[in-house]
Amino acid sequence: MPTCVSSQVGQPPPHSGVILKHDYSSLFIDGQWAIPHSAEVNTVVSAVTEEVIGRTPIADAKDANAAVDAARRAFDGSGWSDLSAAERADVLERFAQELEKHAKTLAEVVTAENGMPITLSMPLNGFVGPATLRYYAGLARELPLEEVRPSMSGGGTLVRREPVGVVAAIVPWNYPQSLAMIKIAPALAAGCTVVLKPALETALDANILAEAASAAGLPPGVLNVLPGGVEASQALVAHPGVDKVAFTGSTPTGRAVGEVCGRLLRPVTLELGGKSAAMILDDADLSQTVGGLARVSFPNNGQTCFANTRILAPAHRYEEVLDAVTDMARALPVGDPFDPKTAIGPVVSSRQRDRIEGYIAEGRGAGARLTTGGGRPAHMKKGWFVEPTVFGDVSNDMVIAREEIFGPVVGVIPYRDEDEAIALANDSEYGLGGSVWTADVERGTELARRIHTGTVGVNGYQVDIGAPFGGVKASGLGREFGPEGLMAYFELKSVYLPTAA
Repeated sequence: MPTCVSSQVGQPPPHSGVILKHDYSSLFIDGQWAIPHSAEVNTVVSAVTEEVIGRTPIADAKDANAAVDAARRAFDGSGWSDLSAAERADVLERFAQELEKHAKTLAEVVTAENGMPITLSMPLNGFVGPATLRYYAGLARELPLEEVRPSMSGGGTLVRREPVGVVAAIVPWNYPQSLAMIKIAPALAAGCTVVLKPALETALDANILAEAASAAGLPPGVLNVLPGGVEASQALVAHPGVDKVAFTGSTPTGRAVGEVCGRLLRPVTLELGGKSAAMILDDADLSQTVGGLARVSFPNNGQTCFANTRILAPAHRYEEVLDAVTDMARALPVGDPFDPKTAIGPVVSSRQRDRIEGYIAEGRGAGARLTTGGGRPAHMKKGWFVEPTVFGDVSNDMVIAREEIFGPVVGVIPYRDEDEAIALANDSEYGLGGSVWTADVERGTELARRIHTGTVGVNGYQVDIGAPFGGVKASGLGREFGPEGLMAYFELKSVYLPTAA
């Protein structure tokens, strides 16, 4: 069992119930809670109360070595990769059951950690993880691992899918449970073993995930959880015992990860940043459109890689669209994220708030028109809050239209016709998400085909567990979710069979 103590911390905010303090002094490695090599301690501070809600060790390079060694033994020696797909699927389903028992706790801990509104945290940190495990367990049961293809020589070729090996899964703090499981579930289903490196800001929920894995009876070393900073990440990415890296995070860090993996000729999946465009067509019903944009442009307090933060509006309806977007943003309830009525909670840290405020100052200095927000809500005395912020008179060459802000800030950009709207949407180094809003779904779908991006929605945007998710250009490499997410954890082997006599 982990060395963990839970106790009430201070006075909970009005709607939050009891916030528990989770103190861990060990790391989940090789199926047990092990004493870390590092003596450095990570203090997790709540984005909501600015109070300490837990502590974990900060893993160093030697801890990373121990975790990789355990994963290597589990892959090479314990037989995890040799189990049948059905046997692994059984374990994944037990894992889902155990994780589901912690759904409410996971949702509340993540909300306390990063400020995510509880109405979003409950599905995405409480239930998406178990659903993802069950989805990939089902795929694993159905997927043939071998097939024989006829060859031109008259014989045949046996094509095998074999697990890639030890996977380093490095995930950020914004959707910690979903983004961890989008890597863990397909990797384990394929027969790989995993070292999960969660962000320090959300290390507490990662340890709860480890407790569920232990209770589910995952064999030792199959899943290891290693809260750490840059040192642990760098050690994992470059480790000779790691066969694949799966990374979600910022584009600059993703470039560094990709550079190391490229030099080592190591497979890598990179899900990176975005600066997605919401294209409002001239026939769009604005009352319906802005209701959808509240969910698409401001999800998780703007801390979402696919957030549609560039809103493209037809020039002849520009002021009408700007007013509607402004009214929508101004009406979003800002406050305690544990209150189900809250739409916008705090951002993850004071440093992140400072960064967002720097971009707001940049936008004002560049001549963009601030129509709402731009400051801190006066009624919230604690927590790292930024008001939902809308800029008008934005051009696509402004910094606030080029760079990922990762906060509740959007800009409204005019366009003359459809061709210019497509050109503006594609005029970005990023290509992760996007949306088209129109009364004509067929027209919207045709325009969606022309946007150079990995995902795009028509009159909405909803990530689908059964469809590939990922980006183009500076938004990343590879795909997660769907059958494609499982294929990313296999290597292909061709066995050339002899020609019949």
